[in-house]
Amino acid sequence: MHERPRFFEDYAVGEARVTHGRTITETDFVVHAGHTGDFFPHHTDAEAAKATPFGQRIAHGTMTFAIGIGLTASEINPHAFTYGYERLRFPKPVFIGDTIRTKLTVTQVIADPKRADHGRVVETCEVLNQRGEVVMACQHVLLAKRRG
Repeated sequence: MHERPRFFEDYAVGEARVTHGRTITETDFVVHAGHTGDFFPHHTDAEAAKATPFGQRIAHGTMTFAIGIGLTASEINPHAFTYGYERLRFPKPVFIGDTIRTKLTVTQVIADPKRADHGRVVETCEVLNQRGEVVMACQHVLLAKRRG
């Protein structure tokens, strides 16, 4: 984690950080279903989920995204802000009792074609379960202010 505000020029391809872990609970499933209105049986019906290929309830993808990205909110930088997320995938399910953490790796540091006073920093985000398996992946695009 960086303690000082960083400008575009301060980011380097290959730098990485890993968040602390967070265990997913049944309460997370219930609260997320209530917030979103997504009560699909594969998230909320334990008996119906037994008949699925996973044999148990699986986390909402939107919940995995929200918690996985929320774990990364440990660095406050007034010179950068989120421009968006791209290439979102969920290659493996998350179950109640899984512990997830997020690995962020800077994979691109490029000029912003719309703003000469900013650059784009692309972080590859990988949410990992307790076995080190990738359960969610995406690219986080930041706009970072250029120095001067």
